Amino acid sequence: AALNGGLRSQVSAALKEGRVAPTELCQRCLALIKSTKFLNAYITIAEETALKQAEESEERYKRGSQPLGILDGIPIAVKDNFNTAGIETTCASNMLKGYISPYNATVVQKLLDQGAVLLGKTNLDEFAMGSGSTDGVFGPVRNPWSYSKQYKEKSVPKPHPEDEESSWVITGGSSGGSAAAVASFTCFAALGSDTGGSTRNPAAHCGVVGLKPTYGLISRHGLIPLVNSMDVPGILTRCVDDAAVLLGSLAGHDPKDSTTIQDDFKPFELPNLADVSKLSIGIPKEYHAPGLSSEILALWSKAADLFKNAGAKVVEVSLPHTPYSIVCYHVLCTAEVASNMARFDGLEYGHRSDMKDSTESLYAATRREGFNDVVRGRILSGNYFLLKQNYEKYFVKAQKVRRLIANDFVKVFRSGVDILLTPTTLRDAAPYTEFIQEDNRTRSAQDDILTQAANMAGLPAISVPTALSERGLPIGLQFIGRSFQEKQLLTVAKWFEKQVQFPLIQLEEVKRHDSDVFQHQKSASFS
Repeated sequence: AALNGGLRSQVSAALKEGRVAPTELCQRCLALIKSTKFLNAYITIAEETALKQAEESEERYKRGSQPLGILDGIPIAVKDNFNTAGIETTCASNMLKGYISPYNATVVQKLLDQGAVLLGKTNLDEFAMGSGSTDGVFGPVRNPWSYSKQYKEKSVPKPHPEDEESSWVITGGSSGGSAAAVASFTCFAALGSDTGGSTRNPAAHCGVVGLKPTYGLISRHGLIPLVNSMDVPGILTRCVDDAAVLLGSLAGHDPKDSTTIQDDFKPFELPNLADVSKLSIGIPKEYHAPGLSSEILALWSKAADLFKNAGAKVVEVSLPHTPYSIVCYHVLCTAEVASNMARFDGLEYGHRSDMKDSTESLYAATRREGFNDVVRGRILSGNYFLLKQNYEKYFVKAQKVRRLIANDFVKVFRSGVDILLTPTTLRDAAPYTEFIQEDNRTRSAQDDILTQAANMAGLPAISVPTALSERGLPIGLQFIGRSFQEKQLLTVAKWFEKQVQFPLIQLEEVKRHDSDVFQHQKSASFS
C-alpha cells in the first residue's frame, strides 16, 4: 500500500486483506518522521505507544475479528494543543513544557477508540497564536515543498550555500506541524485546530486538504482553548475523501462539551458528483481583498469558470461587512485570550517561577517567563478591550458586528447560493526570512483576512489544493458551506479536487528513503 493511498479505498482495504501490517505501516511512518526531522513538524514522537497500538491492531486483524473502525491501524498525528493522556502537551510554550494531561481530548479518544495509531504531537505557534508556525518555543516548522523538486526547479540558484539553506518557506499556521506532517507522508491524517483559519491556511501552503467543520459539530473538550466561541478541531488529509472519513469518526454530541450538537451524526461516504448543473456557486466580491496576488486572483477566476463550464450557476454575491471582520475578530479574539490565559498562574500546573516574595510576584514572574511576547501582547490587548470604560466601545460593538457578519452569510445562502468559492490565502508561502520581517500581529491580520469570517459565523469551510504557483508552491482555494451541510460542501470539494488534479509533491529527501511512495502524477492543464 503506497503511503499516498486513500484511507477507505486503499489503506483500510490493504490492512483488512493483510497486504500490509499495521506495525509495518507504523514503522515506515516513524522512519519517515526521523528522515524528515529537519522539517521540525513534530514536538513529541510517541514511538513506544504508537508501536504498542499498532501491535494491538495487528492482533485484531490476525484474529480475523472485526476492526474497531475504518481507522484501525492507521497512523495519525495530533496538534500539540490537544490533551493526550501519558504524552506531553506543550502548546509549544515554556508555560506547559513537561505537562502531561491526565485525560485525552474527546477527539483523540474517538480516534483511539477507532483503533488509530497516534504517532506524536505536532508543532505550532505558541498557544496557536500565529499564522506561520514560526513563533513556538521549539522553533519554526519548514514547509516540505521547500525541498520539493517542483520548488527547486523554479528557484534561482543562490551564490552561497548558506543562502540556499535559508531559502525555505513557511508552512502557514498555526497548525503548520500537522500540515507538514501530512504533506511529507509521515502520517495519513492529522488534527489541527481552527480559530481564524489555523487549519485552512497551512493546508493551502502545504498542498493538503484542510477542513474546518461547523462550530459545535466536533467536541472541543480537551482542546486547550484560544477563543472558545470560535475554536473548532480541524482535519488535515491528503484528499477530500479522507477528510470525510475523519469527520465521520469525530463528529457528534459530547456530554463534556455543551456547545456540541444534540443530534447523532451519521457518517457518510461521498458520492461521485457527475452533474453540477443544479449547484449555485457564490463568488463574494469583498474577497478580492487588498494584497491578493494576481496569480491567486487568476486561479480563483479560472475555478469559477470551471464550475460555469460544467453547467453550475456562478453568481457574484456581496458580504458587505467583510471589510470590518478582521478588526472585529482581533477584538473578540484577544478578549477571549485574556480570559483563557488567566488559568496559567503557576499554581495548579505548568511552569512555576522561583520568585517567592508574594503570590502576586509569583503570578507575574511565572507569566513573564512562561509566555512569549505574542501571547503577552494579546493578553494585554484583550484586557484593555475588557476594561470597564472600554467594554461597550470595543467588546460589545465587536459582538454586534460579528452578528452582522453572520447575517451576511445567512442572506447569501437564503438567496439560493449553495457554496461560496474564495481564495484561502493572499499569496503562496513566504520565505521564512521574509515572513519574520513583520511582527506576528501584522502577519496574522493579513493572513487571516480570507478565513476568519467563517469562524465568526460558525460555518464549515474547506481549503482544497488547486495548483502550483510560478514559484512551484501550492495554492489552495476555499469553499464555505451552510451550517451542518458538510456532506454537500465535501461533495463539491471532491468534484473540484478531481477536476484540478493537483500534482503530487516530489520530495527528493524522502524519495531516497521510500521510493515506492512517490509515483509521479501529471497535473491537469488547470494552472
